[in-house]
Amino acid sequence: MKISKRTVLLVASGDLRLSANQTCWPAQAAMEKALGEALAAEGWTLQRAHAVKAKEKHGFIASQKEGMEVFWGIDPKAPLIVAEAVWQYSHHVLAGLSTHEGPILTVANWSGQWPGLVGMLNLNGSLTKQGVKYSTLWSEDFKDAFFVKKLREWLKTGKVTHDVSHARSLEAVKVPGKAAALGKQLARQLVEDKAILGVFDEGCMGMYNAIIPDHLLHGCGVFKERLSQSALYHETMQVAESEGRAVYDWLRKKGMRFHTGKQHETELTEAQILLQCRMYVAAVRMADDFGCDAVGIQYQQGLKDLLPASDLVEGILNNFDRPPVKSRDGKRVLYKGVLLPHFNEVDECAGLDAILTQRVHLALGQPMENTLHDVRWGDWDASGTLDDYVWVLLISGAAPPAHFVGGWKGAHGYRQPAMYFPNGGSTVHGVSKPGEIVWSRIYVADNALHMDIGRGGVVALPEAETRRRLEGTTPQWPIMHAVTYGVSRDQLMAKHQANHMQVAYAKDAESADACLFAKAAFARALGVRVNVCGKRTRELEWRS
Repeated sequence: MKISKRTVLLVASGDLRLSANQTCWPAQAAMEKALGEALAAEGWTLQRAHAVKAKEKHGFIASQKEGMEVFWGIDPKAPLIVAEAVWQYSHHVLAGLSTHEGPILTVANWSGQWPGLVGMLNLNGSLTKQGVKYSTLWSEDFKDAFFVKKLREWLKTGKVTHDVSHARSLEAVKVPGKAAALGKQLARQLVEDKAILGVFDEGCMGMYNAIIPDHLLHGCGVFKERLSQSALYHETMQVAESEGRAVYDWLRKKGMRFHTGKQHETELTEAQILLQCRMYVAAVRMADDFGCDAVGIQYQQGLKDLLPASDLVEGILNNFDRPPVKSRDGKRVLYKGVLLPHFNEVDECAGLDAILTQRVHLALGQPMENTLHDVRWGDWDASGTLDDYVWVLLISGAAPPAHFVGGWKGAHGYRQPAMYFPNGGSTVHGVSKPGEIVWSRIYVADNALHMDIGRGGVVALPEAETRRRLEGTTPQWPIMHAVTYGVSRDQLMAKHQANHMQVAYAKDAESADACLFAKAAFARALGVRVNVCGKRTRELEWRS
């Protein structure tokens, strides 16, 4: 593809599912128009590197094969923007970007409608793992001073610099002696005793950044048991309907409310829920069969054509108080009195984090429930109740009810959107309760494991503001109103190396600090390179 001077090529990675690409295309087209106008204002032209497909009614790259074909026709030295207003499969463009020699800029619109921010963060984490040099930007309208200034910088130099002073090496932070000792003790125990991640098919939705190379994981004393979603489907079909009904009855007795209808194609039905409950029993039994300390279900491609979404299963697994599951012979209650964490979308970085979190919180007598959330979006509080910038952390349903206002009684089951899940299935919707949290992310860079970890708080917002945020994203999913202490919107976006963020509650601020120090020391003792981010509270710096 020949391009003239002062021209930037654009590629748009999309979903694998035609329904998602068609539904989300108008938002992407609007973003590209605004982005083109921003470049025109700087005297540059934005040119698509692949045509809009009239027959398919969208302009996304929809497979790895298609992505390779697109990049075969691109000048490898051309300046290139990857524009994302939607969730995208990173492997569609990763191959081409890995050998591209020109400057690369990933750009997302600041919107919660379709998870473009989530898609871009996933791509960024994948590029970092691959060792590809890139810059990144985001904007609400592509006219704000921050975006324009940084765009000019990229057009002139091929790079964008961001303020990431919020992150500093753990070596620059004084870790209390008790936390350091506990971290070393837990690391020694994990390496000696070892642990197993049950992986139900790797590489969910193109998330290259969510796969930890085996040699890095083994250095932490953690090993993968590679399982198949087809085996999970088979095992689900072996579970008696009466066992599924018992799980369903347990959930309703606890107070979870399911919003059901009769139309399978568009509504949540009891039959879908009962299949999910049987899947839960099957997953626990398979985890026991293979001695898993945590499990992750890919749950989209493949399984979505056979079963309802696994989110209800995941939310139950992540909760300490959950329906009992007996062994096949009925003689044992499996995983009685212990947590069996689920790492959503088979994100192995989150799986390793969950194992570390569980062990630290158990040792310190803190709540063990933890989950990942998408860094979906953020905004100032429109109600004026709070002065903080409040993140919308949102995941497709895997959050534990222990995190919700009201616990199980605050949990609702809504049908998963048909665009993604033809067989429906219940989410575990709820609003996370106010409290002190530790947030973290393990990621791969320079052939090594890294962790960014920080403190935050979950805040209460008025019901109308919560509804505004839900309606601006995916209202069926669980939401957390989170404030990251000492980390601004743009700092988090510039540094965070994943679409996901792990979160866990502590009983109070002092306990949360102790959990952070111990987990950071635990990770460091395993050879993970740790950054402590932001502040201990809204005001207090970490001691150095």
